[in-house]
Amino acid sequence: MTGTPDRIEYLYELWDANWDDGPLGNYKILRHPIVKKTPRRIYFTYSGGRSGFVDRQRIEADGEVYHGITLRRLHLTPPEIPSRPKRPTLPELRAAMAAAHPDRGGNDEAFIAARARYEDARATP
Repeated sequence: MTGTPDRIEYLYELWDANWDDGPLGNYKILRHPIVKKTPRRIYFTYSGGRSGFVDRQRIEADGEVYHGITLRRLHLTPPEIPSRPKRPTLPELRAAMAAAHPDRGGNDEAFIAARARYEDARATP
């Protein structure tokens, strides 16, 4: 008996392993196997064999859908991993602080916030 194995299809999820650490995410692409397709739904498994489904027409039209039960955004194709934002340098922060100074047309609140960002960056190794 010769034959090729069935091709496994997946729904993809962009998952941040450090979701509570702010914008510097540690992203991974999770694959959730599709177990069945009907004209209205796509059934998949996730988290240790639990099953769920999404609206097939919606995900095929938009390329992604929010699955409210699991609180996941699922994609038909692997999503791009966001790049980490570049940390501003001390000279850039110093220039932003100077530009926000009230004597240069800024205001007290903007200057205080810019100075706090500068001081935090100086204290961080």
